[in-house]
Amino acid sequence: MAYADQQMSGNKITALVIVALIHVFVGYALVTGLAYEAAKKVMQKVTTVDIKEEEKKPEEPPPPPPKEDTPPPPIVAPPPPINIAPAPPPVQTVITPPPPPPLVVPTAAPPPPPPPPGPSKARSASPKGQGNWAGRIQANYPTRAAREEREGRVGVRVTIGPDGKVSACSVTSSSGSPDLDAAACDGMTRYARYNPALDDAGNPTTGSASTAIVYKLD
Repeated sequence: MAYADQQMSGNKITALVIVALIHVFVGYALVTGLAYEAAKKVMQKVTTVDIKEEEKKPEEPPPPPPKEDTPPPPIVAPPPPINIAPAPPPVQTVITPPPPPPLVVPTAAPPPPPPPPGPSKARSASPKGQGNWAGRIQANYPTRAAREEREGRVGVRVTIGPDGKVSACSVTSSSGSPDLDAAACDGMTRYARYNPALDDAGNPTTGSASTAIVYKLD
């Protein structure tokens, strides 16, 4: 193998020398004025050296290493069974939140007491011109009672409206004569006048009063 490489290197050197001489000769011919044909003929006579490189033989792969006898694996006995008790369930701790604090509802302050009322202006009903209307009632003497000469005293209770007039009449003490009792209430309703009762603010209101009508013949 080394010898073939040395022979190939010598051939390459020889070829290079020949090519160099040809170039020198051609240059000299051109300088000395030789004709182009002479140079061409010389060039044709030059023997071309074809250098073939020897083909390298493929290297044979190295033989595989011998197989080692692998001993069989040792026989291992299975481990004895292990009884593993199941783990107890985890203990869950339940945290009970504390109860919410009681809701405190603010109590509104009581309103201030109303101012004390002023002096009351209330009053009861009172007769107005009693001498005049009492005389008219007595003058309206029932005819039959006068003919029979019956006399008597009639007690009455009347309801007085805000206008001072009698709106209702009832006998509280009878004279013993129905016609005298009826004449007394009729006369009170027609002729009696009162100063009306007043409430605390001084406004006229409904009131009541009691009186008596005396029937007496002259």
